[in-house]
Amino acid sequence: MSVRTATISRTTAETAITARLALDGTGQVRAETGIGFLDHMLTALGRHALFDLEVEAKGDLHIDFHHTTEDVGIVLGQALRAALGDKRGIRRYGHALLPMDEALAEAAVDISGRPFLAWGVSFARDKIGEMDTELFEEFFRAFAFNAGITLHVTLKAGTNAHHVAEACFKALARSLRMAVETDPRSPDAIPSTKGVLEA
Repeated sequence: MSVRTATISRTTAETAITARLALDGTGQVRAETGIGFLDHMLTALGRHALFDLEVEAKGDLHIDFHHTTEDVGIVLGQALRAALGDKRGIRRYGHALLPMDEALAEAAVDISGRPFLAWGVSFARDKIGEMDTELFEEFFRAFAFNAGITLHVTLKAGTNAHHVAEACFKALARSLRMAVETDPRSPDAIPSTKGVLEA
């Protein structure tokens, strides 16, 4: 199997972000976005997906956290897409039902080349620390559309905003871990009747 890694950098007037991603890692993560809770979520994502991940971001946090959060999602999505290459031999589909105390989140992924996000998650409060909870949907949408994946995230139960967010990220991680794995029954095939996994 080829080495599945990617490094993506993106610079705009609002943010400067570099992400390094290795799909076949051990869950080693270094996240430095300037947003403590986002770093915590990225650490959970890498650890539970068994991705080695480094994210360095500098953004206009003096305005708010929106641009940095969304742009980190963009760059991570682009890194996933690049690391997967032609997607040969992957399982393609992944799903996870993830409990965290009173919270229960479900994520389902299709590495399809057709970007889509179905977001069925609500939060009981507007902020976790200094981070607006509405930004999690922005992150997941940016990630899904730039990765070229279909992603459904649904909250089944939960009231604690910290638990809800963390359950969503961990559910995404576990579903991605399943979807990007090599299928031992079909290690050289592209898992599509079309013969390609693009839009």
